[in-house]
Amino acid sequence: MRLPSLTTRILIGLIAGIAVGYLFPALGTSLKPLSDLFMHLIKMIVVPLIFGSLIMGIAGAGDFKHVGRIGAKALLYFEAATTLALIIGLAVANVLRPGAGASAAMAGATDPKIATAATAHIDWGEFLVHLVPTNVVDAMARGDTLQIVVFATIFGVATAAIGIKGKPVLELAHSVTEVMFKVTEYVMKLAPIGVFAATAVTVGKFGLTVLLPLSKLILSLYAALAIFLVILLGIVCRLIRVPAIGFFKHISEPFLLAFSTASSEAALPQAMTKMEAFGVPKSIVTFVMPTGYTFNLDGTTLYLALATLFIAQVYGIDLSLMQQLAIMATLMLSSKGVAAVPGASLVILTGTLTAFNLPVEGVALILGVDRLLDMARTSVNLLGNCLATAVVARWEKAFDDTKMAAALAGDVEAETAVPA
Repeated sequence: MRLPSLTTRILIGLIAGIAVGYLFPALGTSLKPLSDLFMHLIKMIVVPLIFGSLIMGIAGAGDFKHVGRIGAKALLYFEAATTLALIIGLAVANVLRPGAGASAAMAGATDPKIATAATAHIDWGEFLVHLVPTNVVDAMARGDTLQIVVFATIFGVATAAIGIKGKPVLELAHSVTEVMFKVTEYVMKLAPIGVFAATAVTVGKFGLTVLLPLSKLILSLYAALAIFLVILLGIVCRLIRVPAIGFFKHISEPFLLAFSTASSEAALPQAMTKMEAFGVPKSIVTFVMPTGYTFNLDGTTLYLALATLFIAQVYGIDLSLMQQLAIMATLMLSSKGVAAVPGASLVILTGTLTAFNLPVEGVALILGVDRLLDMARTSVNLLGNCLATAVVARWEKAFDDTKMAAALAGDVEAETAVPA
């Protein structure tokens, strides 16, 4: 007998958790150890996954002196695009305040992290000093995401700089990353149980009022991503002289594949083929798109900004502008440490919450609907990386307008063709 899909099982766990928490509050709250166990499994993945994948992404590109103009231009564009995504995510979270509806329900919470986060303030001098760990093992033991990212970045650059001598380190980082992706896959198989327990605990403790913001979170994310795409496509496509609607139609197939599978990797081969047909040289496509899956996760970074503020709002924590800017700076680095695979963004979100003393338990609130959120952000990741190849190609004066015109004409013919 074939089991239902993971998405279906998670939804079943969510509904069952709501029912148990509402009908049997005492039983629901007694499931907290099971909920905590699942959260510990997720937190267990954070350090090795970020460390290995960031080294692999940086050192795998080769010595920066030899990467040349293409790498520099790609990284510059990636940073601009992800910064725009973070700004839009924070802006939408502040305007729509999707988590505010549960503030009253969470007011009685006694988690000491809530009081710590609510009264914390950012000293930028201390923040800068804190970026560099005095002991990286200690930073890993504490799960300090910022210090781990800084050390891994320096380590990755140094690995690339020593050339062939750094190959064993790069291979080790690649192996560690692949192993941790497999561990993530194992942990996500337990997600239905974790969602069931976490939801039962939450509803049993706070009642059904805490579930209202979930629908607001979904709508807020989709609205924010739509705003991001309109701005990104509108501005960038005009600058590089590419028709925005035509470009979107051309990559609609891999876009929908990424949306339905919630995996950019599933749509990567087709997306690369599409961009080559669109007029981007193969040498640029094969460099920029894989690099983009480490450094240019536009949809994921927007989601992480929105989700972090959502959880703070749920627990009634009012973050100052300085705190939000610090979170933005953290996500600007840490969101580049994990490839675009299902479940990985939860790892980064957990690390960010830990770094800023926000309640990690809030991640459990969004696990039940994370698939719906993941589908949207993954498809935007794919579109952003496809657009990045066109930007770099135009910047390098290597874009083939003739092939683009032929591709756009072929798309129109395909749409208007009448089946025999």
